[in-house]
Amino acid sequence: MAAAALAPALAPVPLPAAFAGWWEHVNGSPAWQDGIFWALAALYGLIAASSFIQVARIQHRVPEYGWTTQKVFQFLNFLVNGARCSIFAFRRQVQLVNPQIFQHVILDLPGLAFFTTYAMLALFWAEISYQARGLDTDGLRSGFYIINGVVYAMQVLVWVLLWLNPNPSMLVLSKLFIAGLSFSAALGFLLYGGRLFLMLKRFPIESKGRQQKLSEVGRVATICSCCFLARCVMMCFAAFNKDADLDVLDHPILNFIYYLLVEIVPSALVLYILRRIPSKLKLAHYHPLSSG
Repeated sequence: MAAAALAPALAPVPLPAAFAGWWEHVNGSPAWQDGIFWALAALYGLIAASSFIQVARIQHRVPEYGWTTQKVFQFLNFLVNGARCSIFAFRRQVQLVNPQIFQHVILDLPGLAFFTTYAMLALFWAEISYQARGLDTDGLRSGFYIINGVVYAMQVLVWVLLWLNPNPSMLVLSKLFIAGLSFSAALGFLLYGGRLFLMLKRFPIESKGRQQKLSEVGRVATICSCCFLARCVMMCFAAFNKDADLDVLDHPILNFIYYLLVEIVPSALVLYILRRIPSKLKLAHYHPLSSG
């Protein structure tokens, strides 16, 4: 009877409560915060270094081709991941920047650059798809520049409005803008990646190169669509739930999960899939940035 009476008192703490306690402990610990932010900085630094090495390899292999699409893509990855690395390495100092609008600029700008970087892949696929169907591609590249210009102009406008009127509704607008942009990017990858995938699948000639390109396009399109959709969903949560806010120091676990899923892992996978660089003997298959 005594043992039975003591049983409830000796029962282990339920896992959700224990996990919640651990979560709060980590979030509230400056040591954990710094450790997680430094871990993110290290991961971003590795990806930035990998991209820089690829740029150097391409330059060494085909210097006569200048700034090709592949080289620009790798270089932009280097810049984006290098910026993220620096931000997380000095995350505590960033939180002290005044006026506060500059914090938003520092934290949001790499996300816009990430969008531009990976939108280049969708542009490249669209150009291939148009060329295969004998369509003019001149408007695609100019459209890419115009869309990016509009996106950056709208983001600057949001920053200005947030600076002039720093209230919760403007913060919601800022996050929803990123969510909408991410959703558009996901649709772009599904559309142009899907088109190119189906075009390659219907290609009548079976070859090892065709199968490799088919697999490459399918995997990259899936990865990019998923990462931008995840960013969209997370930004929507962050817009209306303070517990999901990423722009604070006391949510390090959430930051780690978010950036790991929407930038670090997708970037690492895409860069691995696209790791092949052109051969000197097959320059005709390499597409310069200024083409089409």
